[in-house]
Amino acid sequence: MKKKLLIIPPILIGVAVLAFMIGGWSAPERKPPQERPRAVRTITADQVMLVPRVTGYGSVYPGTVWSAIAQVAGEVVYVHPGLKKGAILPAGTEILRISPVDFELAVAQATANIRSAEAKLVELKVTETNTTDLLEIERRGLKLREADVKRKKALLGRGTVAKTSYETAQRDTLSQLKLVQDLKNKIRLLPTQRAVQQEQIAVYRAQHDSAKLDLSRTHIILPFEARIGVVSVEVEQFAQLGGTLVTADSLDVAEVEAQIPISQFRAMIHASADGQVPVGVAAANLSRIVKTIGFEATVRLRAADETVEWPARFARISDAVDPKTRTIGAIVTVEGAYAKAQPGQRPPLAKGMFVEIEIRTRAKAGQIVVPRSALHDGNVYILDSDSRLALRPVTVGLVQGDIAVIDVGITSGETIVVSDLVPAVAGMLLMPQPDEQLRDRLRAEAKGGVAAK
Repeated sequence: MKKKLLIIPPILIGVAVLAFMIGGWSAPERKPPQERPRAVRTITADQVMLVPRVTGYGSVYPGTVWSAIAQVAGEVVYVHPGLKKGAILPAGTEILRISPVDFELAVAQATANIRSAEAKLVELKVTETNTTDLLEIERRGLKLREADVKRKKALLGRGTVAKTSYETAQRDTLSQLKLVQDLKNKIRLLPTQRAVQQEQIAVYRAQHDSAKLDLSRTHIILPFEARIGVVSVEVEQFAQLGGTLVTADSLDVAEVEAQIPISQFRAMIHASADGQVPVGVAAANLSRIVKTIGFEATVRLRAADETVEWPARFARISDAVDPKTRTIGAIVTVEGAYAKAQPGQRPPLAKGMFVEIEIRTRAKAGQIVVPRSALHDGNVYILDSDSRLALRPVTVGLVQGDIAVIDVGITSGETIVVSDLVPAVAGMLLMPQPDEQLRDRLRAEAKGGVAAK
């Protein structure tokens, strides 16, 4: 019993100590929750110089493709030794020759026909002279016979001449009259015969010219400096009339047709024209559009780490729109596609190359540009005066490369958030970190160059 009572004092002491400790402690101090800002990259919206442009890709093809089509048939007797696929030959080179023998004979025959017809014409002139002289003689004979008839008629009335003699004189007079009339008719036909003969001479001369033309067509001459494409004939082969013997490509001008999205091309024109584009499609209007907007173009060939450029001229728009890709063909021309080529350093702008073309218009000042990545479903993230996020709806104009032009919604001097915030909550606190390199790249790209990264 006594042992059980001994445990009570320690319990009471512990309870007293616990009560003392609880009574001496105070409740912990509560601090209000603090908002932690999120670090983001920003740029300042500045007015920059913008060169509206679009890019597209396409293949190079020669400005002129010449086909040597056989205009006469015959055996090929000569082929230029350099007439090989890919060879470059100067203008005026005789590349093929068809046997001229048949055509030389045709020229000789036509020449002989002309001489024969001309001789016939001279003969008609002599005939006319002779017939005229003969007619004069026969007319005199007719007068004598008419006088004889008159004399015999008088004698017949006095009974001194037989009636048969008078009738014979009449028959002789009629015969002489017919002879005179025949000569007159012959003379009347001579002008018609001369006209027929002259027309025959014209026919023979046309045959002669045709034969000479065919003879000249046996020599096939290269009309300009060209690169040979397809050769489909050899010596001793027979060239069929109308058959294609050789194709060649011009070297002076190359063309590139690049497919460009219609929306981008339209936006570029809208950004450049300022409402000065004439209404309607006509030759005069298209010329005014090109002059007003001031198109410029560059062709680029990207090979590994090297880029080769050629200045180009905007030529025209293709005749149709691709319904699948919704693109339009823009055609540019490059003068001197081979002139500036340097073997091993700068290639020529050869047929079939897949290249990039850039079409530019006149520069415009006072444009606000942002990275395309800064657009979020029609909004741009803005840093307000309290360093908080604001979602600003904007109207986007031209979009080219990695930049977008803001037409409405942002003013110069505002701070644009270029980081991709997930989630993006309006009013969230941000810690801006200006990205000067990105701003410089945007300025350079807007002007048409590329800033160092």
